[in-house]
Amino acid sequence: MHHPDRRNLFAGVVALALLVVPAGAVRAAAEAPSIHLAGMHPVYLDAAQPVEARVEDLLSRLTLEEKISLVHGDSKFTTAAIPRLDLPRRWMSDGPHGVREDVNANSWYPAGRTDDFATCLPVGIALAATWNPEAAQAYGDVIGEEALKRGKNIMLGPGVNLMRTPLNGRNAEYLGEDPWLASRLVVEYIRAVQAHDVASCVKHFAANNQETKRNSINVEMDERTLREIYLPVFEAAVKEAHVWAVMGAYNKFRGQFCCENDYLLNRVLKQEWGFPGLVMSDWGGTHDTGEAAAGGLDLEMGTNRPYNQFYLADAFRDGLQKGEYPMAALDDKVRRNLRVMIATHVLDGRPEGSINTKAHQAAARRVAEEAMVLLKNDGPTLPLDPAKLTSIAVIGDDAVRSQAYGGDSARIKAFYEISPLDGILRRVGASVNVTFSEGYAKDGDAAALAARAVQAAKTADVAIVVAGLTRQRPFDCEGADRHDLKLPYGQDELIRQVVQANPRTIVVLVSGGPVEMDAWLDRVPAVVQAWYGGMEGGNALARLLFGDVNPSGKLPCTFPGRIEDTPAYAGGARAYPGESGTERYDEGLLVGYRWYDTKAIEPRFPFGFGLSYTTFAYSNLKLVAGADPKDPVVTVQFDLANTGTREGAEVAQVYVHQTSPSLPRPFKELKGFRKVFLQPGEKQTITLPLERRAFAFYDPAQGGWRAEKDVFRILVGSSSRDLRLQGDFPLPEAWLAPK
Repeated sequence: MHHPDRRNLFAGVVALALLVVPAGAVRAAAEAPSIHLAGMHPVYLDAAQPVEARVEDLLSRLTLEEKISLVHGDSKFTTAAIPRLDLPRRWMSDGPHGVREDVNANSWYPAGRTDDFATCLPVGIALAATWNPEAAQAYGDVIGEEALKRGKNIMLGPGVNLMRTPLNGRNAEYLGEDPWLASRLVVEYIRAVQAHDVASCVKHFAANNQETKRNSINVEMDERTLREIYLPVFEAAVKEAHVWAVMGAYNKFRGQFCCENDYLLNRVLKQEWGFPGLVMSDWGGTHDTGEAAAGGLDLEMGTNRPYNQFYLADAFRDGLQKGEYPMAALDDKVRRNLRVMIATHVLDGRPEGSINTKAHQAAARRVAEEAMVLLKNDGPTLPLDPAKLTSIAVIGDDAVRSQAYGGDSARIKAFYEISPLDGILRRVGASVNVTFSEGYAKDGDAAALAARAVQAAKTADVAIVVAGLTRQRPFDCEGADRHDLKLPYGQDELIRQVVQANPRTIVVLVSGGPVEMDAWLDRVPAVVQAWYGGMEGGNALARLLFGDVNPSGKLPCTFPGRIEDTPAYAGGARAYPGESGTERYDEGLLVGYRWYDTKAIEPRFPFGFGLSYTTFAYSNLKLVAGADPKDPVVTVQFDLANTGTREGAEVAQVYVHQTSPSLPRPFKELKGFRKVFLQPGEKQTITLPLERRAFAFYDPAQGGWRAEKDVFRILVGSSSRDLRLQGDFPLPEAWLAPK
């Protein structure tokens, strides 16, 4: 059964859910028979009926035991079916960049299936590096179509926790350090997934910004920091993308576990933002029946005990029967679960979906290509011309390592994975002699491996060192943070020796975040940040190295020169990783580039940075004030031209600086961007609207967003530190967001 595009379906459900269902409709639903009589079709099974009417009808038919079965898991990734009412088992799956392999019902061991392969997309931070909402839509389409094919109802992603510290072991999964960039991408990702009748579950709500002591650490921050930095991505997911599920975080927030946090879940998410969907726990993130019952949790998953002993299982049922908890609390939780099931057409028959299609492979490669960031290119060294090469030495364990199955949070059984070496061989192996040297290893004779690599580099026209980290602890992996920003296993010394042997050495970095480069950066002519590129990553890298595509990625996070320069480090142990069970976000609003700009600290590579094989010119800035209250406050207009000889894409970035704020603000903040593809010599006029929120800060005294009558400097450029145009815009009147 085929359904039309449903991107806007849940928007209507949101509006409906916030209204009181007409008494007649509820009464009719309650009086409906609980069995299927001949010639009668229950309201809840009638796809033509409004979602809320179907929810109320189904709710009225459920027994207490059946209701309880819908608010806790009955295996690692499922909730129980209710055959009496034709409710199927509900299946969930990691992860943010592909549908993970199936595991056993009661353990994390692989189920050993042969039909649980999936397309492995680049990691989340790579998606963020594209700075392209269209790429996020393509990414979400792959997730949604493949989740359908695999029979999944809820996909546990995207992950949107911001990069507070570059040491976070899960930074690779997330979308960088800036809430505006992450918001613009996450909205398109979620809309695309949910258009396929698969629910997205945005995670981890909230302030889960480290893996160290993640199950117990208590996070303390001021309200402005919460509202301006850590909540906007979730807010966009709820209000704009109409996400159907939210996952609570492991940590505590202001003394209460996030999966049972009344302030976050009830007051902010459900009351202020009007979220009508379900809140689920992270696996093992529930700790108390009473707290979970009252604190806003709707679905408990992964608690490490028998399923009937989950906190929202027998203990919750018994408490309801004794009058310890109101039955209305259970009904609200069940409504939210049913609402998501019905809105995703679980009861109506969903499309079949597809998996590993040519289109999915192309999307994976496109995202990988657009994600790679050219950090350095003296000479220029890149792109390489295969016609002028006879030999290439490829060096480094990451040149051949498979990454799709790593990271713990989303073990993806990829159909295939093109490594960097594979990609280079496929591209030029028929005409150029390509050799490989491991160069380093976790275990083994490093000196001997390095010596062989140096010898290979000496005899080659070009050396390509594929260096970096792995998706294993303690690097880019769930469950532990990195110890430092250094490259492990002697890679710094290896690069130094290789570039000394062959000055024409290119370093390709495979990692989910920044690494130190002091030992060799000034000696190496070209550096590419390749992230973890997914199953097509090697092909994408080769196409970039040999000029088939022009690099267009921009850094979604600041690359510091050293860990001591980072904001969380500056606060000492109380700020990271915490003292006496609590960490305090003393840096406040100054996360990422906000810190470096405001404190005048020079980063190694700034937020928004990325080179190209062509050049771009900015000109003719105009700030056009809105003529009508419904219009954007101001539209930023400027010309962007490709002044080089190759086609390419530039990410034009708009930052806003308030000249005389009444409360301290970061020096500037990203409030608009657009990725523009241009032919050589082509010029386009770019328009980027700025709404009132672009000028506002959260005012705790007012309990809301406020913009002041003031002069705002509008800054336009190629990165946060490469600003080509600027103009002043006087905001004509103050504004306070309605509550």
